[in-house]
Order: sequence, then C-alpha cells, then structure tokens
Amino acid sequence: MTNAQQTGTNGTPSMMQDCIQACSDCHDVCLQTINYCLQQGGHHAEAAHIRLLMDCAMICHTSEDFMLRGSELHARVCGVCAEVCQRCAESCEAMGDDPQMRTCADTCRRCADSCRQMAQA
Repeated sequence: MTNAQQTGTNGTPSMMQDCIQACSDCHDVCLQTINYCLQQGGHHAEAAHIRLLMDCAMICHTSEDFMLRGSELHARVCGVCAEVCQRCAESCEAMGDDPQMRTCADTCRRCADSCRQMAQA
C-alpha cells in the first residue's frame, strides 16, 4: 500500500482504491472498444473517435499509475482524466444503441465521476 493509500491523502484509502479500479476498468474497456470500432468500420472507425478512445485509455492508465505511486500530483491528473473520460463517454453514446458502445460509455462515465471526486478531495 502506498503512503497516499495509508494516510488517505486526497481522499480516503477506499476512495482511492475505487478510483484506481475505475481507471483500470476504463483503460481495458477503451482498448477493447478500439478493436471493436475498427472491426465495425464506418462512423465507429472515424479518426476523432478512435483518437479519443486512445486518449482515454492512456490517461486512465497514467492516472492509475500516479495514484499507485502516491504521487502528490495525482489529483491534478485525475482532473484531466475526468474530462477525457466524460468526452469519451459522450462520443461512445453518439454511436447509437450498441451494447459495446453503451458499455464503454457507462464505464467511462463511472471513471469520470470517480476521478472528479479524487480531483476535489
């Protein structure tokens, strides 16, 4: 357990652990969704959408790393992560009623909410 998790810096240990898990889940779902979108083609595979999914996966991984290391800057990274996840959720929702896109949007939204809490803690 890192110092930040032990002492509750910028949130309780359970809040941080929940955020780390949300970031991990979001990273994984975004990578799976990139593959899905490329297979679907058409508007699913548009460059801006794929780029946003990639951005989301990377910032989630980075945010998770900052929290795991107990970085003093993790709250700032979480704030950016929340913004990117929110945008990604909106982009996925715009793809219509598709189970994979709905899963991605829901996962991104959960991560955005959790990261917003960490950024404000």
